[in-house]
Amino acid sequence: MAIVSNDITDLVGNTPLFKLNHIVPEGAADVYLKLESFNIGGSIKTRTALNLIRDAEDKGRLKAGDTIVEASTGNTGVGLALIGPARGYQVLILMPDNADPARVEILKAYGAQVEFLDHEGGVNELVAAGEAYDQEEGYVFMRQFSNPANPETHFKTTGPEIYEALDQVPDAFVAGAGTGGTLTGTARYLRTKSKEVEIYAVEPAESAVLHGKEKGPHKIQGIGPGIIPDTLDTEIYNEVLDVSSAAAIDMTRRLGREESIFAGISSGANTVAAIEVAKKLGPGKIVVAIAPDTGERYLNSDIFMDRASYQPVRD
Repeated sequence: MAIVSNDITDLVGNTPLFKLNHIVPEGAADVYLKLESFNIGGSIKTRTALNLIRDAEDKGRLKAGDTIVEASTGNTGVGLALIGPARGYQVLILMPDNADPARVEILKAYGAQVEFLDHEGGVNELVAAGEAYDQEEGYVFMRQFSNPANPETHFKTTGPEIYEALDQVPDAFVAGAGTGGTLTGTARYLRTKSKEVEIYAVEPAESAVLHGKEKGPHKIQGIGPGIIPDTLDTEIYNEVLDVSSAAAIDMTRRLGREESIFAGISSGANTVAAIEVAKKLGPGKIVVAIAPDTGERYLNSDIFMDRASYQPVRD
């Protein structure tokens, strides 16, 4: 249903579920992707950004004229950058110095300030810088990796939307483990409706820290931060599924070519895992997976560039 609004936050949430028609093999369960690119800002992290801001306002941490600070490699930063000014705040995003230039330009287009830190320090260095800013007057660090308002977002919105759209609980739910907010909050809600729903976390095979392995470089942006965040409930999922960067890239390309879904690489990873679960469950069952963002942010990445020649992929 079309809406008329003068509040940008009205354009957050209520994203569609799309049933995959071509890439799921015969004899498998039905697989639905929740297409989070339909959020204003193009990703699921706009939901998170909105709830982080509202929570800080409700608790009196954030007041007009303050500067919102967050450690982000992209999507959460974009969400904060587009919502913050609309509610009277400035925005400062802390990023590694090897961040995707396209993400940086998007942030600046929304008026955000960007500060770069040495990428060798990883997430922990970004978080430490955010905590330092939080001690200064007029700066409020959002703490997406530890703030309970992150998973609360998805308990209040993403989970209920899935349940209401299907008019039932899916047999399985699949989401990548980045901050863990989407996975944790959505799973907690679905478990209030049925204890039988199977929950699957997805992480990069090259950085399988949830399996107790060392962190490593990978190409699945948005998941696999190399730490186990406080916002990830490690008791909520039945199993962790590892997906290689190569498999995620291949599936992301297939989503565009075979299903007309132009999505980011974490969507490809989640789809690989969802199909694995669907084959195990068999026909008559329903698997829901998250497609976190749009593929437009990855046009200059390995997803849509041939890895040998670094030219656009061509049939």
